[in-house]
Amino acid sequence: MQATLVLIPGLLSDNSVWEPVAALADMPTYFADATKDPSIESMAARVVSETKGPLIVVGHSLGGRIAMEVTRQAPDRVTRLVLANTGHHPLKEGETEKRQAKIDEGYADFAGMIKGWLPPMMAASRHDDTALIDSLTSMALEIGPEVHEQQIKALVNRPNATEYLPQVRCPVLLLTGTEDVWSPEKQHREIQEMVADAELHVVENAGHFLPVEQPDLTAELITNWLNSKEEE
Repeated sequence: MQATLVLIPGLLSDNSVWEPVAALADMPTYFADATKDPSIESMAARVVSETKGPLIVVGHSLGGRIAMEVTRQAPDRVTRLVLANTGHHPLKEGETEKRQAKIDEGYADFAGMIKGWLPPMMAASRHDDTALIDSLTSMALEIGPEVHEQQIKALVNRPNATEYLPQVRCPVLLLTGTEDVWSPEKQHREIQEMVADAELHVVENAGHFLPVEQPDLTAELITNWLNSKEEE
């Protein structure tokens, strides 16, 4: 049975983040929806229940957390795992308060919150890319402050991926940008050390929104890696 490509977006993101990968990949594709469920566990359970057979799971940021949880819930079905700009740590001291402040800011002035949130998520060279920023702003505004709160609370109550990453046996591709201050290279190298078969690519001139900052290169890295694994 042919594997299904599962594409999971991150915080305040939709399918458009992964469309270049879907366009380049020649396989059945399932776009996950990270806006409907209150927890990472239930987001992952939706993916597991709405798909059949083997899965190639690709997640960005929050979507990476969901992708890892899919692998935990259905280890015999996930044949490949791609994690972009994501993390594995449990909740850190002071994180709850910082994230609640961001929720409050979103309800007070969602457009203003997004305006301040986006630039640090991208490489410095992208800060003047009006078209990209406008596109990401429109995407986030469409999703809204209520879903933003739900996703932030899901992150606050996230599973501790460090507890089960060592049990992951499928090949893993890790991607991040040289200018990702939220999920830096060091974090991905820690994940790489925890799993049996992991490859890491650090992309120049990219920040936390790697899949939209460098869409063609991201799609190429993922599809080339998938093809190489088919040949093994």
